[in-house]
Amino acid sequence: MNGSAIPVMRVRDKLDAYTDKKDYDGAARHLEYWLGEARECGDIRGEFFVLNEMMGVFRKKGDRERAVASADEAVALIPGIGNGETEAAGTAYVNAGTVYDCFGEPQRALERFEEARKIYEKVLDAGDARLDGLYNNMALALADLKRFDEAYANYEKALEVMKLQPYGQLEQAITYLNMANAAEAAKGIEAAEEEIAKYLQTAEDLLADPEIPRNGYYAFVCEKCAPTFKYYGWFITSADLQSEADRIYSRNQEK
Repeated sequence: MNGSAIPVMRVRDKLDAYTDKKDYDGAARHLEYWLGEARECGDIRGEFFVLNEMMGVFRKKGDRERAVASADEAVALIPGIGNGETEAAGTAYVNAGTVYDCFGEPQRALERFEEARKIYEKVLDAGDARLDGLYNNMALALADLKRFDEAYANYEKALEVMKLQPYGQLEQAITYLNMANAAEAAKGIEAAEEEIAKYLQTAEDLLADPEIPRNGYYAFVCEKCAPTFKYYGWFITSADLQSEADRIYSRNQEK
């Protein structure tokens, strides 16, 4: 251990450049390099940072093995770096829970989200954007477990936080689409038809807000939302969102 540390801000900036272009293979190689560097120089906090970012990248790539391994390794580091009751620990628990739920382990995910909630609700302001991510992801896991009343309660909590955020329309749109899926799962598609249509219309209106910057994150959200609109038969909306995502990614790749 030589006491040096990896340049976290530079690593993050380069990672953003990869993800803005949807180059997740490049992002993965970038993070794997810096994970090795952090371990080589004994930079545990740098290692923790990289593992947190790797969870998201490998989840987006659909690489279950690497995503889950990154989640397990990041959580295992928490006691050793003395941040078990800090925002960083809460974020790691949220990231890990998101990975577990994404790959079919909602009960394990919920356990991590509960650990995050105990920290976040203690150390964060009520309007902190990280709370909406927690509540929304908790709701997804609860819906997967068919605990629909609890899921809806968490979606509503997430929406209240999002309304306080700049450009929170994007996260709100995702939540309304998640609520549409929960309504179908709870009641069946025919019984929930009107409720689903209401959620879809609200999400469409939010995504169309001209004040939202048309950047890489907007493209990511459009691409994330498009399949849900397509599933429910909103084909034009789905195609428009995918087209906008493709346009933004193409523009970013030319830079």
